[in-house]
Amino acid sequence: MILSNIALLAALDERRLIIDPEPRPRDPNDNLGVECPYATTAVDLRLGSEVSYFNDGLAINIDLRRGRFASTFGPNSTNKTITEEQPYCLSPGKFVLANTFERVELPIETGKTSLAARVEGRSSFARCGLLVHFTAPTIHAGFRGRITLELTNLGPIPILLYPKMYICQLIVEEVSGTPRKNDSQFQGQARPSGAKF
Repeated sequence: MILSNIALLAALDERRLIIDPEPRPRDPNDNLGVECPYATTAVDLRLGSEVSYFNDGLAINIDLRRGRFASTFGPNSTNKTITEEQPYCLSPGKFVLANTFERVELPIETGKTSLAARVEGRSSFARCGLLVHFTAPTIHAGFRGRITLELTNLGPIPILLYPKMYICQLIVEEVSGTPRKNDSQFQGQARPSGAKF
């Protein structure tokens, strides 16, 4: 069952969903001059201040059966900090990793209904050709960290990526039964590469 905006706010208040910093304003009628990030069944999240991408011209093959992603990506990639003055220009056909500005947590607690989520693109960006994930939208119950985004420009025109721009939406769902904790390699990630720092 997908949570409505009212149920999302209740889940935040109950700490079954933690988003830090919590998106504001909570009410579109607050008239703060800021777009309300709560759609009827999702909450918008913002882009962090770093993009990472594989170095050009690598003479390697990626064997996903060996080692973890961060150990392959880290030494073969470039990290770039983006600012309001110097956004990242995502050219057509290019691929970068980025993460959300907000840190998300979906705690598993006995006696409380757990939540899981999906990260999806925003329709206006998709219509420009921006893809925010490749077949990996699931944020599992028990996850905590910044959500990594796999950004690709499938359109014909470069797209500028600015820090703290609304980039994706989080769709939250209830989990049937209490899951057994099983952390992924990306638990606690703070950087697009999956690194914890």
